[in-house]
Amino acid sequence: MTVTHPALKKDNVAVVTGAASGIGLAAAKEFARLGLSVVLVDLEGDKLVEACREVTALAEGGEHDVAAIGTDVSKPDEIAALERAVIQRFGRVHVLMNNAGIQPGSSIFGPQANWENVLAVNLMGVVNGSRIFGPAMIAHGEPALIINTGSKQGITTPPGDPAYNVSKSGVKTFTEALQHELRNTEGCQVSAHLLIPGFVFTPLAAGGRTEKPEGAWTSEQTVGFMIESLGRGDFYILCPDNDVDRATDERRMAWAIGDVIENRPPLSRWHPDFADASKQFISNR
Repeated sequence: MTVTHPALKKDNVAVVTGAASGIGLAAAKEFARLGLSVVLVDLEGDKLVEACREVTALAEGGEHDVAAIGTDVSKPDEIAALERAVIQRFGRVHVLMNNAGIQPGSSIFGPQANWENVLAVNLMGVVNGSRIFGPAMIAHGEPALIINTGSKQGITTPPGDPAYNVSKSGVKTFTEALQHELRNTEGCQVSAHLLIPGFVFTPLAAGGRTEKPEGAWTSEQTVGFMIESLGRGDFYILCPDNDVDRATDERRMAWAIGDVIENRPPLSRWHPDFADASKQFISNR
């Protein structure tokens, strides 16, 4: 039997950013099924309206238990307004899932706007969401969760999209520091967790495909794994998928940190002088 985290109980309140699609929408639906009131947060538009309708259909209290609030998480003042609106409507927050993310693509010397937008949404949306919602979540004294969506690309940092990698590396570092702060705050019942999805078939990762690749997990599978991991108290929620198991992820991450320890060139896994050695290391489990 799956043990559910005590924050995930009936009549508690969950706030999910990036909730109009993908992992965010799947999480909002699962929280509604568990009996929580749910606030869906995304940019204003038809996708948010439709997502709210789908979640409302699953909520025991219907419209009474579900709200959609259009918010641009790259703007701290909008996050602050969101927090005030949620408190006014529902009184307190027990689950904050900072999940909103974008991936327009980037290169080292590419457009400045791509860098600024990715960092503002993917990193500062998480930082500001946690900092703005966190104090009241601590103050109400009930078990609560802050779940921040990272990425394996923020750990192994493969070449190809440096702005995205930087943003997700920052989310990892920030969430680790956040959890350290929370666990050293007297009487604090809030814990932070880093969700690290695998290959998930979402609009962000679809790349124009309309059918899920065999190697990908669904958003629902990812959220199910997240709920199980929260029940165990895991901080690092490292999700496998149908192509890559946990053992392979662990070896890839071990090789990445080995660049520092062994004084290899950065991203040596993709360096011609180390490509064969990295493949052997990763496959040797």
